[in-house]
Amino acid sequence: MNKKEVIVIFKEKRALLEGHFELSSGLHSTKYLQAALVLQYPCLATRLCTSLAQFFRNKGAQVVISPALGGIVVGQKVAEVLKARAIFAEKDKGNFTLRRGFRINPEEKILVVEDVITTGGSVKEIIKVVEESKGEVVGVGCLVNRSCDKIAFITERKIKIQPKSLLNLKIKTYSQARCPLCEKGVQLIRPGSKKH
Repeated sequence: MNKKEVIVIFKEKRALLEGHFELSSGLHSTKYLQAALVLQYPCLATRLCTSLAQFFRNKGAQVVISPALGGIVVGQKVAEVLKARAIFAEKDKGNFTLRRGFRINPEEKILVVEDVITTGGSVKEIIKVVEESKGEVVGVGCLVNRSCDKIAFITERKIKIQPKSLLNLKIKTYSQARCPLCEKGVQLIRPGSKKH
């Protein structure tokens, strides 16, 4: 899929929202990508994730891991294409951890996937989970990268991993202290899965 096709899908499914949003990172933005509105359609999820998986065909990934909640569908679909196991990490006392009997074996090749990357905070935490289990991160992928390639992830082995995405979007973000929408009193919407 090309970038134009991806943005058309997000717009058609009203998954690219405009307003005053608090992202899971805590940053504020005038736009919000609600990937779940696209991923609720299995045929679209399959198309998008099959395209994403192509970036990693030759990486030898044995396990695909994603953060709960947003990345689970992406992880399942990408793992299916790559014929890998699909697991996810969940927050426990503020930190991502493996639960439900999931485990990573030493030296297993692990692909980290997410629906949308903004600051990369969740992905960094997932990489830490993988490395604590002695797994080897072979790539990072997402449907949409809001950082516009400004983010790279450094592994314990000092390997720099640039995330691969179907779509790069430059959407300005603000800290709460410097948010012009807060200053104007525009109602804040918290659409993500993070509890407040």
